[in-house]
Amino acid sequence: MIEAANRIRHRPYVWGGGHRDWSSRGYDCSGSVSYVLHAAGLLEAPLDSTGFMRWGGGGAGSWVRVYANREHVFAVIAGLRWDTSMTEDGDRSGPGWSEYMRPGGGFRLRHPLGLLAATPLSG
Repeated sequence: MIEAANRIRHRPYVWGGGHRDWSSRGYDCSGSVSYVLHAAGLLEAPLDSTGFMRWGGGGAGSWVRVYANREHVFAVIAGLRWDTSMTEDGDRSGPGWSEYMRPGGGFRLRHPLGLLAATPLSG
């Protein structure tokens, strides 16, 4: 997932980007989260943020957490936030990493099913 995210890191934010084709000139929030989950074999087709509200299992995962509401989705992968907003990674106009967490209030917390856990994340 990290390698896949780094392939699209710093691509521009494009509303609807990543939903028609896995290879897009830019990605929106759900397109970028879909991209990394697809690369890990955890998602067959892109979801919008509302679709992520029902995806996978409820609650926190050990290595991957997905936060979704009707307007936005972001992921925490191995302790780093993968997001298209509120990042300190580059030009801030598209997908990027941040070590700073954002408040999870108002988001449904989900995790991938079938991903083996080794050591849980803290926090």
